[in-house]
Amino acid sequence: MSNMDTHIDRKVVLQLYRTMQLIRQTEEELARCHQRGLVHGACHTYVGQEAIASAVCSNLNDHDAVFSTHRGHGHALAKGMKPLELIAELFGREAGCSRGRGGSMHLFSPEIGMMGTSGIVGPCILQACGGGYSSKILKNGTVGVAFFGDGAANNAAFHEGLNMASIWKLPVLFICENNQFATEVPFAYAAGNSSVASRGAAYGIPGIEVDGNDVIGIYRVAKEAVSRARAGEGPTLIECKTYRTRPHAEGMGDFTYRTKDDVEQWKQRCPILRLRTRFSAEYSSEFDAIDQEILEQVRAARAEAEASPEPTSESAMTHIYSPPQIVVKEKPSPDRESKVITFSQATLEALTEEMAVNPNIFVMGEGIGIRGGNFLTTKGLYAIHGPERLCDTPICERGFVGLACGAAMTGTRPVIDFMFADFVLDGLGEIINQIAKMQYMSSGRLKMPVLLRGCIGIGHSAATHHSGSYYGMLAQVPGLKVVVPSMASDAKGLLKHALRCHDPVLFLEHREILQTKEAVPVDEYEIEFGKARVIQAGSSVTVVAIARMVHLVLAASESLKQQGISVELIDPRTVTPLDSDTILQSLAKTGRLLIVDEAPAHCGFSAEIAARMVDVGFNELDAPIKRLTGAFCPTPYSPSLEKVVVPSVEDIVKSVVQLMQE
Repeated sequence: MSNMDTHIDRKVVLQLYRTMQLIRQTEEELARCHQRGLVHGACHTYVGQEAIASAVCSNLNDHDAVFSTHRGHGHALAKGMKPLELIAELFGREAGCSRGRGGSMHLFSPEIGMMGTSGIVGPCILQACGGGYSSKILKNGTVGVAFFGDGAANNAAFHEGLNMASIWKLPVLFICENNQFATEVPFAYAAGNSSVASRGAAYGIPGIEVDGNDVIGIYRVAKEAVSRARAGEGPTLIECKTYRTRPHAEGMGDFTYRTKDDVEQWKQRCPILRLRTRFSAEYSSEFDAIDQEILEQVRAARAEAEASPEPTSESAMTHIYSPPQIVVKEKPSPDRESKVITFSQATLEALTEEMAVNPNIFVMGEGIGIRGGNFLTTKGLYAIHGPERLCDTPICERGFVGLACGAAMTGTRPVIDFMFADFVLDGLGEIINQIAKMQYMSSGRLKMPVLLRGCIGIGHSAATHHSGSYYGMLAQVPGLKVVVPSMASDAKGLLKHALRCHDPVLFLEHREILQTKEAVPVDEYEIEFGKARVIQAGSSVTVVAIARMVHLVLAASESLKQQGISVELIDPRTVTPLDSDTILQSLAKTGRLLIVDEAPAHCGFSAEIAARMVDVGFNELDAPIKRLTGAFCPTPYSPSLEKVVVPSVEDIVKSVVQLMQE
């Protein structure tokens, strides 16, 4: 035993050994179960890397948040997950940590701070930043930890995450488990700079390289990093050089990219054997007792998991969204006190009021701090709440969208102001694969109160990278709610609801109507999602429109009235959920339906409404359903070209007249 070893507490040594053995024996049992066909999908084991998770997690508590990757079994067990929950999950059973929804790559146990693993490389880095940001907002002293492989160090999430953590001094540990292969691609080939630890200096944070098979060495480094984080001194990057001694996933070929000799040599450097040898004189009998105890525990867990029931078929469609929120105060009646303000003023009022009563709300975006946002969406709020709750970001949309996911998972309510909808496409993977699926994959144990807002729409010669809408595309994603208001009063009430609900919300505001005015109630109110508004009653034809098109239809209806055509105008207000009932009731009255949409017809919002009405309202139709939409092409710059690709008032009048002649 070296002099340094005298400073390691006996309890620490035995606990580290116990955790490593728990991981090793569970993983080996799972490998055997995979051969038996009990594991239905992939099985990514952690054999050979046990020292890292064991050492790092021994310095954490249940409130610290761990975010992991597809090779996450060891992290889950080291954080406190019971072997039964892990094994049952890979068996697809109800007793699994994700209730059979995740398998090997999607492990959730938020009760112990295991916030989830991901089959996508990189998001855990950004989510850990979110956990760190929640710690700053909540001031609860917690630490966020990201475990990731060497492959993720070449991913954009790594660079964006480390930069954000550095500039905001987030209490985060970035643990790179460099097992030298990203699936089958050697890291030495894939990296121009093969030292991950040295990259920390580029972002102004400590980067430390350690022997990933030395559990005591990792323990010491992680302990210091956790202390730094809790003291407000910022993040640490720790590169653990290690090796996985089993295939990338069970059943995969292993010796096309490495040799049997390589694997055998690394097996001799086994972290469990290394610790046992180091302390054999002192703790040999205790080690033997732990081995037997873990053997019996894992065998019992496997037997119980194998005997446990499968999830019921009824559970497959639960937890896509949170339970509906009770709306205490709906929009007051028209005779209540109101004031005429713009659309943008109405949304600013909503955000201002909610931030005043909910200290967990924070806003991130480019220029939303002192400047108040490109469209004045946060005007004046920086002076009230300061830089932590009104946080200007670098240009890294994927980064701060991914951060928002981790922040929502750890108790805060992020508002991401992405200025233009086109910009958020850089973060689409974080929205679709992480934010939208988190509640479902965690069986409702994690909520996702993320508000993503920004401008859509064609106008101002903004050309093709500042004019997209995308609500039809985003509405295809289960787990998201998509809100597209057209009127100031609706915008305020809907934004209020978005800031109170527990689901992720895309709140899309058409740039061309931000200065339109309407009487907005002064009293407190909110508007529930999924309830359309009858903007104008009529008897001849039903027109469904959204965002700016509502205003164009109103203008067209004045001309149509002169021709004896009475237009009933329906504004769905939310694309998901979509209020089909209100449209159907109107169709039953008029017998004719025109859908007006700025976005292209192909696979879009207008197609969905038409399909639904054909399905449930076919007998009410006196004429075929018609659609008037934008052109199926990118948005041009020149005003003379721009006006060609969107419906006009004249186009609407012409379409309604033609429909009345059917």
